[in-house]
Amino acid sequence: MKKNLSSNIFLFLAFVITITSCVNKKQVAYFQKGNNPHDTVNSIQAYIPKIQPGDILDIKVGSLSSNASSFFNPYSGMSDNASGATGAGGGGAMPSSAPGFLVDSAGTIEIPLVGILKIAGLNTSQARDLIRGRLTTYLKEPTVNVRFLNYKISVMGEVTHPSIYVIPNERITLTEALSMAGDLTIYGKRSNILVIRDLDGKKEFGKVNLNSRELFDSPYYYLHSGDVVYVEPGKGKIASSDEAFKIIPIVLTSLSLILLAIYRFK
Repeated sequence: MKKNLSSNIFLFLAFVITITSCVNKKQVAYFQKGNNPHDTVNSIQAYIPKIQPGDILDIKVGSLSSNASSFFNPYSGMSDNASGATGAGGGGAMPSSAPGFLVDSAGTIEIPLVGILKIAGLNTSQARDLIRGRLTTYLKEPTVNVRFLNYKISVMGEVTHPSIYVIPNERITLTEALSMAGDLTIYGKRSNILVIRDLDGKKEFGKVNLNSRELFDSPYYYLHSGDVVYVEPGKGKIASSDEAFKIIPIVLTSLSLILLAIYRFK
């Protein structure tokens, strides 16, 4: 009798686990081939960010005279501590005040002796050339390096490590961002990734399907600074949550009856 009772308990628990953990493989697999007979897909051109008001720039100046160059590097040694990639795996969100040159509302920065420069709308290479041209008046054979200190993206929803991530190299793809966040959970809806982007003073909402290889040709494959990536829960999580709430009373009642039966047959 006890042996039959143990078998029934095992079968019951196996049934509960099965109905609450069913996942379709096609809903989980990334980069599926689809109807394309070839194993090559088009990839969108790499995104080159432009400097905008509110950006914080790390500008390092060098020349044949280190003493003369140091005058143009007021944040030297400070920005190095704030420019690394951060996030859930790197110690938290972006520092509250990254030291560097702040691009004001007019799209300008001010450099010692050089004065005010309009750099909004330029990429970092163009800004570098502009600054280097102005420095030739003060330095012999100047070198300039310009990069963003506040290039960041947010990853939210059904991922392992939702967080804000600061990107030091000005370029990140959607797949890289999701990998930094520890990938999607088993419940994340891979066919409907939402990317929220600020564009000309408006919020743009774009959808990406990770199940398809067409994502590599999506305008949201390369993320822009300030983009928010949201992974919504799929039906599996909602269904499993609903089933769990439905089954819990049944499980508790059944276990009570089983324990009562065991007690009686002792």
